[in-house]
Amino acid sequence: MNKTYGLIGYPLTHSFSKKYFTEKFEKEGIDNVNYELFEIKSIDQLPGILEKHKPLGLNVTIPYKEQVLKYVQHYDTSAEQVGVANVLKIKDGMVTAFNSDYYGFMESLIAWKKNLPTKALILGSGGASKAVIAVLEHLKIAYSVVSRNPTHSNEIDYITLKNEVNIIRDSPLIINCTPLGMYPNLSTCPDLPYELLTSDHMLYDLVYNPEVTEFMKRGSERGAKVKNGLEMLILQAEKSWEIWNQPE
Repeated sequence: MNKTYGLIGYPLTHSFSKKYFTEKFEKEGIDNVNYELFEIKSIDQLPGILEKHKPLGLNVTIPYKEQVLKYVQHYDTSAEQVGVANVLKIKDGMVTAFNSDYYGFMESLIAWKKNLPTKALILGSGGASKAVIAVLEHLKIAYSVVSRNPTHSNEIDYITLKNEVNIIRDSPLIINCTPLGMYPNLSTCPDLPYELLTSDHMLYDLVYNPEVTEFMKRGSERGAKVKNGLEMLILQAEKSWEIWNQPE
């Protein structure tokens, strides 16, 4: 009987996970394993997925990284620390939450530059930003979150970002945690004063498709270093597989 793993989210037209894991299984000779896409319009459909397909593990993508927690019985320290889950391990009907985005972003960021800046801007306050925040706090990098609707003391809006020029100038690391620029909306990007960017800036885009987003392109034009989210995605995918197959 085949073991089933998969991905839940909506929409999943942009997902790389099924192709990645299918190729991994073939390359490494892992038999009797399937990786499926479960595109669900509501998180309330999750129990039906668990009952019908009996997956041993699931990845979780937008918009369910926070909503999925109501179906979780146990939390790994990674999920507790970040506050959202992108990996579920299912055994004997019990669902345990993990966060491999934390690991993927941390390893990718450290590998990119040995001496990281001490201040950063996080674009977006959704589920994707939570792992980034946890990593920056671990690395003791001060940050502000830029949100369309600020609700916390360390959040600012895009109007403030444009009006107070020192915010961009004093934040060498800028991380896009929004889906702006993701295929098929290739011409979109966060509403920044890109003219203030310099060669001292580092722009990290969690989006991986396309390879060069509009955000990255505009940064490159100002001399900034840029990086997309593909390496992070691969690292978190491998961490997911490790979690699903780790001994009890």
